[in-house]
Amino acid sequence: MHLSEKTIDKKTVFTGRIVTVRTDKAELEDGTVADRELVIHSGGVCVVPLTKEGEVIMVRQFRYAFGEPLLEIPAGKLEPGEEHRSAGLRELKEETGAECESFVYLGVCYPSVAYLTEKIHMYLARGLEFGETSPDDGEFLDIIRIPLDEAVKMVLDNKVPDAKTQIALLKTKAILDGENK
Repeated sequence: MHLSEKTIDKKTVFTGRIVTVRTDKAELEDGTVADRELVIHSGGVCVVPLTKEGEVIMVRQFRYAFGEPLLEIPAGKLEPGEEHRSAGLRELKEETGAECESFVYLGVCYPSVAYLTEKIHMYLARGLEFGETSPDDGEFLDIIRIPLDEAVKMVLDNKVPDAKTQIALLKTKAILDGENK
């Protein structure tokens, strides 16, 4: 079949707390066999918490893979079998202390389609009421309020390199612009 590959062998080479690494053999549409390397991930969720004043609640946290703190929207890993909507509400509460009246699904993004199975589900939270935060053990972050237009400008100026944050902020901006027409 055109534009498809058939998995003919799978070998797990590493199983960790967050990811599993697997090497596969795949039969291509012309009958040849190719090696494929996959990083298996249970998926994630992210939330754009938008205040009535038009500010996005963002977090800055150290990201070990890049050796620097990054500015992001609240996000987290899905536990195997966990439903993404409830995970998004949980992450919103844990990282910002907020609960919301409106929780709108923005869609899913595949952050790296060549080798990573992670899917990140995106939400927009409005009608925020704030309480206490409860970050995970070992999670240290700063909470920052940024006007949505400024956050979008930061994305366009390459000051927010995180893919999920870029996509969710730009979708939020497009939705709000559509509402205001």
